[in-house]
Amino acid sequence: MNALKKELKCMMMGRRKFGHNILKRGTNLSYKNFKSCQFYVEKKYLSIHEYLSIDLLRNNNIPCPQGYHAQTPEEAEEKALELQNVCGDIDLVIKAQILSGGRGLGYFKENKFEGGVHICRNSMEIKDVASKMLNNTLVTKQTGPEGKKCNTVFICERFYIRKERYVAFLLDRNSDNICLLGSSVGGSSIEDISKKTPEAIYKININIKDGLTNGQSREFCEQIGFKGNELDIATDMLVNLYKIFKKYDCTLLEINPLSETNDGRVLCCDAKLNFDDNAEYRQKEIFDKRDLTQENPEELEAKKYNLNYVSLDGNIACMVNGAGLAMATLDLIVLHKGSPSNFLDVGGSATEEEIAEALKIIDNNDKAKVCFINILGGIMRCDIIARGIINAAKQIQFKKPLIVRLEGTNEKEAIKIIEESKIKCIICQDMNLAAEKAVALANILEIAKQSNINITVS
Repeated sequence: MNALKKELKCMMMGRRKFGHNILKRGTNLSYKNFKSCQFYVEKKYLSIHEYLSIDLLRNNNIPCPQGYHAQTPEEAEEKALELQNVCGDIDLVIKAQILSGGRGLGYFKENKFEGGVHICRNSMEIKDVASKMLNNTLVTKQTGPEGKKCNTVFICERFYIRKERYVAFLLDRNSDNICLLGSSVGGSSIEDISKKTPEAIYKININIKDGLTNGQSREFCEQIGFKGNELDIATDMLVNLYKIFKKYDCTLLEINPLSETNDGRVLCCDAKLNFDDNAEYRQKEIFDKRDLTQENPEELEAKKYNLNYVSLDGNIACMVNGAGLAMATLDLIVLHKGSPSNFLDVGGSATEEEIAEALKIIDNNDKAKVCFINILGGIMRCDIIARGIINAAKQIQFKKPLIVRLEGTNEKEAIKIIEESKIKCIICQDMNLAAEKAVALANILEIAKQSNINITVS
């Protein structure tokens, strides 16, 4: 009984961590290096490409650069000519469209072409740059070394900018309100600025009932350096951006940079919008724009089977029932100096088929060296998990070492099922010890790989 109480306490700690500091994760202000698993939260939002975000803002009377998207170098050249016919003989900007930040300082993996954002003087230059971007993989600080494939480019008019600022609306789950963040400094280096000088980031909480008032907006715009006529323009713009945030069920509306031009205009020169997945039923037009090629294939596969899966960067795969226990499991792995390769919550009503599919996804994850299955049987019976494990092992000849910890409803029956099946796994009833063994085994396999020693599970 004491062990169960201890476990439930651990689960509750995990549940609190599950929603903790979503603010930090949501702003993308360089929080990638946090080690605690409290930042491994489930992604519950849709991201759309910049050109779609700009279109949405323009359709809601927010001043943005005029532009077109293209998917071939020839189409990019054609759109550049069209844009110059509309706007006059102007310089153009071409931007690689991937669902990640830091594009301007990135590089393309295949041809080493530097920068996902370029200024061009004419349509021929646009075509040349587009040929180096399209169908290549852009690597940025935020994508990790694997990068993201660029299938589309956005060509827009260039403005001569006097000042760049940063503005973002996002959900702050700590205060249960919408939060407005801003800085007098914007552009591609905002992540570094937020790390080195966090005092340069201003924040206000907006009462959802009252909304963003003109007074709040004006005071905020003054804080980030707007003056004179530009202050009036920015004040009205922020109020309108807040209305867009609510109207379209956004979880994040980020403008970087919010630009002040030499001729006194205030423009949203780049926009990042995320939308709450729970609002899909009433934002169908937006969700139809989802680009599945930019999403993690493992996460997409898991979604087909109602599995909550988030890909991480480590080498220990985890399959757990319940978000709280899952977070506690990840914390234990990190505590023992290991690194999880995924968050996988099978929930309380998974079938044997869904368990088998979950293990298939894990088996196809090349980063994962070991699989740690941690089940506290309640609604989810341990024997169902056991049969799912065996089915998966038979169907796909599961290759990764298994560390299995089953406790709760039908645990004895589950352990007997696994033992009689003769599948190779380590059964460990102590959660802490099981995590320790998973880390130790992953380390052994990692060292063997680095030493070109082949170790197989037989």
